[in-house]
Amino acid sequence: MSTKPVVVYGASGYTGRLVCEFLRQYNVPFTAAGRSTATLTESMDSHVPGIETADYEVVETEHTVAALTDLFHGSSVVLNTVGPFMKLGDPVVEAALAAGAHYLDTTGEQDWLIHCDEEFGTRFAAAGLLIAPGTAQMYTTGEIAAQIALETPGLDTLDIAVFWGGSPTIASTRTILVNAAGGAAYHLEQNEFVPFDPAQGLVPLIVPGQHELAQSLPWGGTSHPVWFKRDPRVSTCKAQGGVFNAALMQNVPVIVADALEATKDMTPDERDSALDAVAAQVMNSMPPRENRRTHKSLDSVHASGPLGRAHVVIHGNNNYQQTGLLQAYAAYSLLQQPPRRVGLASACQAFGHRELEGVLRSFGFISAPVVTVQQ
Repeated sequence: MSTKPVVVYGASGYTGRLVCEFLRQYNVPFTAAGRSTATLTESMDSHVPGIETADYEVVETEHTVAALTDLFHGSSVVLNTVGPFMKLGDPVVEAALAAGAHYLDTTGEQDWLIHCDEEFGTRFAAAGLLIAPGTAQMYTTGEIAAQIALETPGLDTLDIAVFWGGSPTIASTRTILVNAAGGAAYHLEQNEFVPFDPAQGLVPLIVPGQHELAQSLPWGGTSHPVWFKRDPRVSTCKAQGGVFNAALMQNVPVIVADALEATKDMTPDERDSALDAVAAQVMNSMPPRENRRTHKSLDSVHASGPLGRAHVVIHGNNNYQQTGLLQAYAAYSLLQQPPRRVGLASACQAFGHRELEGVLRSFGFISAPVVTVQQ
């Protein structure tokens, strides 16, 4: 049983230890949980700046509903960083619900969000609890930009672009491959989910602030179409994204296509093992800690309607640190007051997009949004 109000599950991973870092800065006591006490302790001691001033404990646990429920009892918030989430997420969500804790995670896997909505949304709402998957830079910062654009009345179509510097972590690489193998990616068109063309490949996008075209992918469809399907202002939403590194982007479709071809005749268990092996070949070590001079982020949203246009651009840096901060702030907020919405909700819907903008700006992770409105 946790003795702290917040549990970070998967705390020894790249993102998990960043979440712990920002919980320390908010003075929020936390339990660093995972599969190995030794790994967790080493990760906290070596990779979380200022950990000696944090109020925390390290707890080893099995990845089962029973073990996790026992761990989560006594805590109010569960922050989950253990993916791929369609493969590993259900026991964590079930345990959080059983323990009466709010649940947040860091993934925007579209199939996972839809699954959470269908399987857990109503149950969490009935318990007065929040389930907010996708509380992370790749999804939340872009949604902040979209929500700012929608402050202009009469706009119903969102065209979202999300770009970042650096490269995916080990877990993110596995998620990309598992997600690609798992099914279609959707965009929202007139309030209906429409699959992206799986053969379309890379799509060039104009990125504000540079002359070179950037290469983008649907990236699993992202979470944005799922969140905005519940928004009466929005009928159409499409999101594309990628990294600024053009060479890396050129390789992603090739790696995914080769992995899918090689595993197409395998059983699900065989395919999972094979995809894990491919992911390890692509990325098998922790990326270095981010440097804000090189690890930049950009979120651009064009919103349109019959008679109006708005364009919002948010320039930022250190994508993974943005994620750590968003997770920590969400927990900090939930310990003090109820969320704006219970059941399935995005971070913006649960905590307010202007509030989250202010949090990211206060830590120096984003500049003031550049807003252009034509009516």
